[in-house]
Amino acid sequence: MKSIHDILKLGDLRLYEVCEPVLKSDLPMVPEWTQQLHEAMEDIRRVYGFGRGIAAPQLGIMKRMFYLNLDRPYIILNPELKGLSEELFELWDDCMSFPNLLVKVKRHQSLTLEYWDENWEKQSWTVDGAISELIQH
Repeated sequence: MKSIHDILKLGDLRLYEVCEPVLKSDLPMVPEWTQQLHEAMEDIRRVYGFGRGIAAPQLGIMKRMFYLNLDRPYIILNPELKGLSEELFELWDDCMSFPNLLVKVKRHQSLTLEYWDENWEKQSWTVDGAISELIQH
């Protein structure tokens, strides 16, 4: 079972690597990776009281994948940001890879996310505000 202790921390060189895309041949591994991401995020929620998403590289899974748990779970494979709005906003943001540290960042107000889902179906999702910020994280 994955936990908060398995999350790579700032300074771990793997967090600076460019991840490999998820291939269709990787699909049999996606449920296992998803379970690991879910377990780690649930542990973070238990410890800190929050957590909406986690990226695969944060657990040492060096693939272009992240997991969101909003109104339902979202498994995002090979994400691409499109249609970034010109309008930006600033906020103080935190990260599970550097807990207890806030940094001021600028984010686009809206965007369109193109990705593959866990069934290898192409998806497009236009979002704004808090969800846009989360995806850009």
